[in-house]
Amino acid sequence: MNKSFEKLENSIIRCTKCPRLVNFRTQIAKDKRKQYIHEKYWGKPITGFGDRNARILLVGLAPAAHGGNRTGRVFTGDKSSEFLYKCLHKAKLSNQPNSVHKNDGLMLKKSFITTALKCVPPGDKPTKDELNNCFKYFKNEIENLKNLRIIVALGKIAFDACIEFYKKQFKIESNIKFGHSKFFKLPNNILLVGSYHPSPRNVNTGRIDVNKMTNLFVKVKKSI
Repeated sequence: MNKSFEKLENSIIRCTKCPRLVNFRTQIAKDKRKQYIHEKYWGKPITGFGDRNARILLVGLAPAAHGGNRTGRVFTGDKSSEFLYKCLHKAKLSNQPNSVHKNDGLMLKKSFITTALKCVPPGDKPTKDELNNCFKYFKNEIENLKNLRIIVALGKIAFDACIEFYKKQFKIESNIKFGHSKFFKLPNNILLVGSYHPSPRNVNTGRIDVNKMTNLFVKVKKSI
């Protein structure tokens, strides 16, 4: 299984199928944010990360411009990742409460994290064709996770992307609508769970907090 993951990761990193995304991610890596001006940005597609025997898959929509696109690892190096890993650590799904850079010693337990779209899109809004191009990689990641039982979609847009992905393979009921901590059984017996995105906006407005997110992760663990 390790070889299949490595082959998939190499194909993701080399991907240039979407010219708009290639141009955007490259431009961000060139211009940089002032606070990271002396850092070398990754500026390429982002692969999944975590326990390859995972039973839980965490899915975001796409890498952050100055998070994953800078550090080269999904949900790493930004405010959303700070909050997310604080909660994952409390739920005993990670070995440490932060995700700063690729060599920070972070390890996931029983879980794997990825994005539906592998490149940062302008305005955080991918086109339908861009998502469809990336669904091939998303499908391969899911197939490589042989023990997968639950997918946790981080945010409504990621949830909708997961529904769109599965609609291409199964007949999905139209009444599946996003809600935090709502569980849905997909036709392949995988559970799809909605979660508010761990963004600063959601945290600052009180839509989500550490206890609420941690409790969801604990609930997910009990379901595997």
